[in-house]
Amino acid sequence: SIIRRQRQELKLLIGELKDRDKELNDMVAVHERHIRAWEDDRQKILSLAERCSLLSSELNERNAVIKSLTKKLRLLQSQHNDSKITLENTQQKFKELTQKVSDSSVQCQALEEKNQNLHCSVLELSAKTGQLQVREQELLTMLQLKDKALIETTDQITEVASKFKTLESALRAAKLEEFSRSREQQDLKLTLNDILFQVNKIKDVLSEKMKESSKHQEEISQLKQENGCLRSELILAVEEAQRKDQLYQFAKSKQLRIEKELSSLRQVCVKQQRDLHFLHVNLDSSQDSRQ
Repeated sequence: SIIRRQRQELKLLIGELKDRDKELNDMVAVHERHIRAWEDDRQKILSLAERCSLLSSELNERNAVIKSLTKKLRLLQSQHNDSKITLENTQQKFKELTQKVSDSSVQCQALEEKNQNLHCSVLELSAKTGQLQVREQELLTMLQLKDKALIETTDQITEVASKFKTLESALRAAKLEEFSRSREQQDLKLTLNDILFQVNKIKDVLSEKMKESSKHQEEISQLKQENGCLRSELILAVEEAQRKDQLYQFAKSKQLRIEKELSSLRQVCVKQQRDLHFLHVNLDSSQDSRQ
């Protein structure tokens, strides 16, 4: 009965050993799966570290590009401010030239009015000279018809001749004044043409400056857009790096848990080996006692 009981105990122990062996095999398989997963996580962590280094280098390059773009943007802003100042100066000069042109046009109008008045006076003097010539002819006919009144009319003729001379001198003075006025008017027209030419040149320069300022504004807007895109990409890269850091922390914590589980499994394996050794010793002793 003792041998039967020991046999039953041995059978139970062998079944328990088989169950423990099966459990150990399952645990070893699980352990191998954990090791494989840990190796995969390690490879992933290494690839993530490489990618993180690449992203950090790319981030440094992007920072250098952003610094160069900011320098270029500051330079363009300074050029834009200089173009604004030159534009204001040219506008001020254009206003002064327009004021001069308006003043010269007013002066030309006044001179034209004076010229018209002088022309009217010349016409009046020419009409008077015509009248005097008609009067002279009448007097000559009267001299031919009236020889007796020669002595009386000689005084009148001399007076008329003196008046005619005075009128001729006045006509010459008026013609000289008209000539000088016409020369002044031509000089004013030439100065007006020069001023208009300068105004047109200033308008061309102003249009070129406006085009350059519009180009600078377009370049500034493009650089601002590029800067915004680079900032958004930088923010995304930083967020991705943060996520990778979180994944690395999670993997690290997972590795720590796996190591704890492995240590606990090792302890269990050691305990089971001890129990198995004890059972083998008991089995040997029982066999010895049976023999």
